[in-house]
This record gives sequence, structure tokens and C-alpha cells, in this order.
Amino acid sequence: MKPVFQRLTTECEEGILFKEIRSAGFDCPWHAHPEYELILVLQARGYRIVGDNFSRLGSGDLVLVGPGLPHIWQNAPSAGGHDGVHLLLIQFEDKCLGDGLLRIPTMEPLRRLLHRANRGLHVVGKTRARIAGLMKQMAGVKGMERVLLFLQILVALAGSDDCEPIASPGFATGTGDYDQERMDRVFQYLNSQVGKEVRLAEAAQIIHLSAGAFSRFFRVHTGKTFPRFVNELRIGRACSLLMENNLNVTEVAYQCGFLNLSNFNRQFVRLKGLSPTAFRRQFQERVPQPRFVPLP
Repeated sequence: MKPVFQRLTTECEEGILFKEIRSAGFDCPWHAHPEYELILVLQARGYRIVGDNFSRLGSGDLVLVGPGLPHIWQNAPSAGGHDGVHLLLIQFEDKCLGDGLLRIPTMEPLRRLLHRANRGLHVVGKTRARIAGLMKQMAGVKGMERVLLFLQILVALAGSDDCEPIASPGFATGTGDYDQERMDRVFQYLNSQVGKEVRLAEAAQIIHLSAGAFSRFFRVHTGKTFPRFVNELRIGRACSLLMENNLNVTEVAYQCGFLNLSNFNRQFVRLKGLSPTAFRRQFQERVPQPRFVPLP
């Protein structure tokens, strides 16, 4: 099932949108939008799906979702129905920060943060406590005070090691305004070749490095070896295909560059913990199907 596309933010004097939501349960469908979204769960019990990642959801969960990344938050029913939902969230576009500001060399950590948000970031540890406190303060102020708190949040996130990627590389392939121009060219090559044979030597030639130098460069920038990254890229793309269309597993495997179905199944289970068929079934069971209401 394809995600619903939504535009969330509207023009406002603060340039960002802050919301406090209290409701009986989550009501958003499987959706994506062009804005960044920082979501703090103050009360809820259930699970969330960000890209191709399924995770349990509970109070204190803090996630930054990047533009175009499909996601959904869902309740887990309790004995008396739903426990209720209490959320704080911030929605913003990078244009609210100003192109000139983002180009300043000292803003490099923020540019990296926004790029990493393409996969979604789960914020943990002391940073989560710090951000939660700032977001709670935002609920009580408006105007310039709220904007200053928002900037403090970005500074805290950009300088933290407590932000863990959620979706796999293959599910979120956008490169955005990432400052590493050579990595951008490599990613473009990988995205265009993911369903074909991917050669390390060809990727190295794109940025004019030897195979050995490229391997070191790639590992420094991604934290993974080139073969491992390509494999995760393909499995991530496979997850997207399994979730969004009716191709059979064999067709998905071939479209993602696997020439051997048993190898595809083996690699899928290794990375996702279940078979491609079980992954699709789990997604279909957990994501409610959209209801279409006829126009009057």
C-alpha cells in the first residue's frame, strides 16, 4: 500500500508549527510529507513504523522524521480500549532556517543532522531528556521565545551521538543537501544501479579514487563496508516494494539485484528477522487499509 502524501505546515509567524495533541488514539494513516517532524510521545502504548522499521512505542519515545519518509504511529489495544495519546510535535521545513544560514561552515553539524533524518532518527539517552524538556517549555510560550527554544533543540540534536538511524539505507535514498558532494555522487550511482550489478571499482571511478582508497572513504562516511551497504540498500528497497505493490517475492528479488532467490530470502531474514512473505503479511496486518468515502 502506497503512503498517503500530506502537506502539514502552513504559513505562520514563527516559521515552524508546534502542536500538543491529546486524543483517544492515533488517527493518521501510513503517510509521508515534505516537512521534517519531531515527535515526542508523552503518553501512548503501541508501535510505530518508520520506513521499513517496526518498533514498539511507549511514553518518552522521541523520533525525528525526514521529508518524504513514510511513517505511522498505532495504538495497542488495552483491556479497557486505548490508553489515550498525548504528543508534542514540531513540524518545519529547512527553508525556515534560511539557505544562507545553512551554508555557513559552522552549520555543518546541522546539515548532517538534516541529511541523516532522511532515514528517521530515534533520539535516546541524555539528549532525549534534554529535548523533551525543551519541547515541554515550547508548549508554554509563543513567538520569539518558542523559536529560540526550537533552535536550542536543533543545536542539541546536531551535536549529539544519541540519534540512532531507524529505516534502512535502501528505504530512504534521498541525499538532500548533504555537504559531502562526493558521497552524493556515489549514492546517485548506487540508487541507479541497485537492481543491477554494482561494482566497487565503478563507484570508485566516479569520485576518482582507487579501489582501496574508496573502500576506506566509504567506510568513514557510512560506518559500513561497501558490500554490506549495497546489500542493506537492496533489502531496504525490497521492503519498500513489498509494502507498496503486489509484486511476488521472486519479482521483488530480481528488481533489487538478487539473481538467486534463496540468497535473497537468506539475506532478508538475516537483516529483518523474518521472511519477505512474513514481512509483507505483518505490514498488511498492522497498517489499517484506507477507507474511501464517496463524494456527495
